[in-house]
Formats: sequence, C-alpha cells, structure tokens
Amino acid sequence: MTTTEDPHSSDPTPDDASGPQRPAPPAGSAPPNGSSPPGGPTPPDGLPPPAAPVPPTEAATPATPHQATATTPHQATAAALLPLVGGAANVGAVAHCMTRLRLTLHNRALVRDAEVRAHPAVLGVVEEGAAYQIVLGPGTVARVTPEFQALLARSAAAPPQTPPGTQAAPATDPPNEARPVRRALRRVANVFVPLIPALIGCGVIAGLNGLLVNLGALPSLTPALTVIASGFMALIAVFVGYNTAQEFGGTPVLGGAVAAIVVYAGVAEVEVFGQPLAPGQGGVLGALAAAFLATRVEKWCRHRVPEALDVLVTPTLTVLVAGLVTVYGLMYAAGKVAAAIGTATDGLLAQGGAAAGFVLGGLFLPLVMLGLHQALIPLHATLIEQQGYTALLPVLAMAGAGQVGAALAVYVRLRRAEGLRRTIRSALPAGLLGVGEPLIYGVTLPLGRPFATACVGGAVGGGVIGLFGMWGDTVGSTAIGPSGWALFPLLSGPGGALATVGAYAAGLLAGYAAGFVTTYFFGLRGVTAPAP
Repeated sequence: MTTTEDPHSSDPTPDDASGPQRPAPPAGSAPPNGSSPPGGPTPPDGLPPPAAPVPPTEAATPATPHQATATTPHQATAAALLPLVGGAANVGAVAHCMTRLRLTLHNRALVRDAEVRAHPAVLGVVEEGAAYQIVLGPGTVARVTPEFQALLARSAAAPPQTPPGTQAAPATDPPNEARPVRRALRRVANVFVPLIPALIGCGVIAGLNGLLVNLGALPSLTPALTVIASGFMALIAVFVGYNTAQEFGGTPVLGGAVAAIVVYAGVAEVEVFGQPLAPGQGGVLGALAAAFLATRVEKWCRHRVPEALDVLVTPTLTVLVAGLVTVYGLMYAAGKVAAAIGTATDGLLAQGGAAAGFVLGGLFLPLVMLGLHQALIPLHATLIEQQGYTALLPVLAMAGAGQVGAALAVYVRLRRAEGLRRTIRSALPAGLLGVGEPLIYGVTLPLGRPFATACVGGAVGGGVIGLFGMWGDTVGSTAIGPSGWALFPLLSGPGGALATVGAYAAGLLAGYAAGFVTTYFFGLRGVTAPAP
C-alpha cells in the first residue's frame, strides 16, 4: 500500500487549516517573479553570484553530501530527513513500525520541525515521550528506514551543534516517558510490532485458503497453503521469546529457547496441579513471561558468575531456572489468563452487543492519543492464536471510519481552507486503507471538535459491528495491523465469508456516515475558514 500525494500540487502537506508554512527565502536571493539579468545581480566584494532560486519543495529539504549519491526516492528521502533532525550525531536510535520512522534524539532543539513536516514524503509527525516519530506510511517506511540507518553508519559521529539561542536538552526521558505503565506498554508493543508483517502475510494466505476450501477449488493445493499459513502461528511463541529477550536486554536466542518450551509437544508428559500440560498452553503470554524471566536470570548470572565460567554456567542456569518456572508455573497461569481473555471477549460482544461495540469504537482514538492502545497488541495476538481471529480489531478499526467521515465533512464545509483541503486530498486514500495518522494529526486533532465527532463516528461503526456480533455474525481479523478497506482480505468469522464481509462493510458505512454528519452539523462550530 502506498500513500497517494495530491497530483495537482507540489506543495508540501500543510499542518493546519491556514495552509503550508513556507520558509523565508535566503537573503540575497532573487524574488520568484523578479526580472534579474542572467546570472543574477553581482554581489559586493567580488563574491560569486548567488545560486538560482529553487522550487519551494526543494527549499524545504537542503542538500546533504549523501543526496548526490542517492539513486532511489527512498535514499533521497532519508538523506533529506537526516539533517532536518539534527544530523547523525543527534540520533540515538532508529526503528520503525507499520507507518512511522521512530527516532530517539539526543537534543530535540536541533530538529527543524517545520521543514520535516513540509517534506513531500512526510504525512505527519508524532511525539511520544523521547520518540520523534515521522509518519511516512506503510511500505514507504520499511524502505526508508534501512536507507536512514545506512546513512547513520556512514556518517562520522560528532557531537551535535546547538544553534545560537538554544539550550541542549538533556538526554533523559521526559516526564511522560518516565511513567512506568507507559514505558512498559511501549516495550511490550516493541516485542509484537516486528511480528505484524508475518501475521498479515499468513493471515491473507489463510483467508485465500479458506475461500478455496469453501469453493472446493484446487484441492491438491489447499493442504500446502494450510501448512504455509499455519507454520508461523505454530511457532509464534518462539519469535515472541526472541524479541522479548532482545527488547529487555537479554540474549535473544536464550529467550527463544525458553519460550520454545511452551510449544514443545513433550510438555504433554508433564503434570502440574494434577493436570497434564498441553502444547501451546499459555501461548504468547506465557512465552512473553518466560523470556522476560530468562533475561532477569541471565542478568543476575552475568554479575555473579566468574568470567572464566560465564560461557558455560550462565546459559545453562538461564535455560534451566527459567524453564522450570515456565513448566511448573508460567504455562499454567498464562493458560488461565489467555482462556479468560477469550471468554471475556466472546461474552463482551455476544452479550454487550451494540453497547460494547459503541464504547470500544468510541474510545479507541483517545487510547491511541494516550499510548494505551499498545496494551491491546498481546490481547489480539492471544485471540488469533486461540480462535484463529481477533474479534476486537474490526470493532476498533471503526475509529478510522469515523476519521474519514469527519475529514470529508471538513472538506465540504471549509471550502476556502485550500491548505487544509489539500491535506485531506493527500491523506484520504491512506485513511481509507486504514492509515489514520495523516488525518488525525493533519486535520481532526488540530481543529479540536472534529476529533471528538470522529470518535462519535467510530462509536457508531463499532456499535454496528457489535450488533452483528450479538446476532451471531461475529466479525474477526486473522491478523493485526491493517484496518479500513485493507482489512477485507483478513476477515474471518463463524458466519461465513459473505456474512462477515457484509457486517464489516455495514460498520464502515455507518462510521463514515456518522463521522460526516456529526462533524458537518456540530464539529465545525466556531471554526472559520481562512481567506484563500
């Protein structure tokens, strides 16, 4: 999926309703419509003539030594963004999720924020604690991030230069990031986010395989597709363990080794509290807990085992201690928790119906703003592992439908706000495909009330999905990550493909309509369109 830019304008994506803010032209350059003679006016002191003015989009991204060697648009984007965030010496860490380039910066004061936002490839900027997140969109971010990392590797490390009049910010987490719950949720999310591409790929293949089985087509191929789609899910606990140890400072392969106990068939020979264990009992939650315990044991050993014995004793004690606790405690406890999650989710949608869907769909955007949505990632993964799909994601995806409806209402009502309308034209295709950040941070949130009415649209859409769930047509997703129209290939449910797709489509249409109507009539009171 790619993000579509406005084909009728080369202006950068604006940040507010007043349109894009262009940087002032450099001193001594000719005005855009001036009539200077060829070569420009002769400067004093015999200096060489000034360079010809460049188009606005180029002015927002100064050239760097790496741009001369950029051979792809993604290399050019990385080369343009690096100096705008303070250069290589100002970047402490680089990562990416589905849509965002996530940077940890030493000195926030060095970031040329307006120029970052004005870059044509940038859909928005999100700051969450110490992380400076540049929204590039799915697909694009996965290609720009390696180029950005390559630039960092080639750049000579040098202390960042603080511009005159600014004070270097301390390289410590700000107060929001210091909150233990927020930090813990972010780290748990870091364990699961790298798994999303595999979940999506296997989910799509599973959906295709289910369609072929229902149609009775290609019977010789469907067993192979079943194996391909199910292999990753059968071993997802190992990947969770590996990522957990990596995130919390342990040896990744030791985390994977301990987590592998959860899915090993031989655990069926072990009895705990008078009951035999089942392979996979506890699922991803058990693997997460096991690998986290392994990192704690490993760190304890590293500080106490003599160096001469470390290579032998530390891995052995790590696997042995964490493994025994996993077999005789964590698998049993995590299995109870996972079963409770599945039961509660089924009961919530079956009994709560429209009311539960209304609340979940309406609260998801505020959860995203607070960073609390990260707590749902392991819940989704647990449900997919247990039931083959998560019934929570389609309900929460209705928040994106509310955003689309609200943005369309803004586009219709504020006819004179051409800058804002340009943002909507550029961001709407991504919004329809489930990438909501451009509409959130470029349209509804800056305007205030439209963000609230977008939540209403999400609530109505979620209520419709919940109503179908109460009627027995539960809508589920076989993977996490996509939403909007991009979720259609991943839909699954007990009612069959037609009923599931129909229920989800009804929810989307209701979310679009509610977001549009509430924003059109109530969300733009007091908002004045700027003069063209």
